[in-house]
Amino acid sequence: MIQRFDIDGNPNLGVSILAKDNIAIVSPGLQESYVKTIEETLDVPIIKAPICGSNLAGALIAGNTNSLLVSQYIFSHELDIIRKHDVNIEVIPDQLTAIGNVVVANDNGAIVNPNLSSEAKEIIKNSLDVEVVSTTIAGLDIVGSAVAATNKGALVHPDASEEELDLIEDVLGVPAEIGTVNRGVKLVGACLIANSNGVIVGNKTTGPELARIDQVFNLFEGSL
Repeated sequence: MIQRFDIDGNPNLGVSILAKDNIAIVSPGLQESYVKTIEETLDVPIIKAPICGSNLAGALIAGNTNSLLVSQYIFSHELDIIRKHDVNIEVIPDQLTAIGNVVVANDNGAIVNPNLSSEAKEIIKNSLDVEVVSTTIAGLDIVGSAVAATNKGALVHPDASEEELDLIEDVLGVPAEIGTVNRGVKLVGACLIANSNGVIVGNKTTGPELARIDQVFNLFEGSL
């Protein structure tokens, strides 16, 4: 299923919302109509929690169904909210704070910003229980913004090379294709939320972009 909406006019949904196959994390103040659409489209329970005192769960958290990852600046009460939902979450001790921007992961692998420390990469490897590869995508170290990945497919920044697409497919174990959202925006990871059940994109996303998203994430049904 694919749905479209903007949050108060903002189409950059991947910055605000985190979605995996087992949960989605949203701002406590998110309008209930949006929460209901997320829950129905992605078919997951919703956790309402601020992250590091902000409403940017998508930018600040990465992970897979085994564990989530967040920076050391998360507050203890925020960790408690997430852990009360029987979700494992590990703290990354690096200075890089926007973990969702610097890590892209699914249940098969993780691609991370080359500037992450060896300690951070070891935590990611052990908590997510996957192979971890450090690289840039399309010349960008914000790999979590350059790639949107689920356990069924990966949509990638259109400037990515064939070699990078091959690497993504090898590490994440899913088909990878280039594409855009919101009428040509290249930072797909920052602009959509997706799991194996569905995708939500901004209102400006065009018909051809939706068709590519449908194909990449192997949805093949749902409403626009």
